[in-house]
Amino acid sequence: MSKYDKLVPDFSKGLLTVVLQHFTNKNVLMVGFMNEEAFELTKRDEVVWFYSRSKDRLWKKGESSEHYQFVKDMYLDCDQDALLIMVDPAGPTCHRNTESCFDVLPAYSLSDLEETIRQRATEHDEKSYTNYLLDKGTDKITKKFGEEAFEVVIGAKNHDKEEVANETADLLYHLSVLLYDQGVSVADVTKVLIERHQTKNNFKGERKDINEW
Repeated sequence: MSKYDKLVPDFSKGLLTVVLQHFTNKNVLMVGFMNEEAFELTKRDEVVWFYSRSKDRLWKKGESSEHYQFVKDMYLDCDQDALLIMVDPAGPTCHRNTESCFDVLPAYSLSDLEETIRQRATEHDEKSYTNYLLDKGTDKITKKFGEEAFEVVIGAKNHDKEEVANETADLLYHLSVLLYDQGVSVADVTKVLIERHQTKNNFKGERKDINEW
C-alpha cells in the first residue's frame, strides 16, 4: 500500500504531464511525462520515474547522474491528467548541472534554512555552529538572537543597507535555530499567517490581522 493510492490519474487521454517542484524553495525544476507503469513505480519507490517519448522506455530520473528526485508529496490537477510532484532533489535536476531546467534565479527560502538546521542537528558534527548552539540550549540561543536583532537595529540607525541585509540574514538564521529548539516549524508559522490573512478583525490588543499590517 502507498499513501498515494488515493491518486487516480486519467491515462485515457494519453501520457500524464508531470511537473517537478522543489519542496522547500518552490522552484519549478522540470516537466516530464509518465505512463501508468512509471506512475506506479514512482508511488512504490517514492523516487520519480518517467516515460521517455524519444527513447520509448521507462527511465528513473537520475539513473545516470544519481541526482535522484525523492518524492515529498504529489498532487493531481482538477482534471486528473496532470501531476505536481514536490521533490527533494539529490543534486542538480537539469543536465546542464543547474537546479532547474528553466532559467530561474536560484532561490533560498526559510524552509531551506530550516532543512539545513535539521540536517546539522541530525549529523551531530562537533564543528557545526548550529550544533554548538543547540547543545548550549535555549538561553544561549535566545541570547544570540537578541544580539543579532540589536545588530539589525544598529544597521538601520546607520542607514546602512548592506549592513541591514547582512545582519538580517544572521538574524533569520538564529531565529531558525530558535524555532528548531522550540519544536516550531516554518509551516507552523505559515499556518498562523494564513489564518490571519483569511480572518479580519480577529485579534485583540497588539495582535493585528495581516490585512491591517
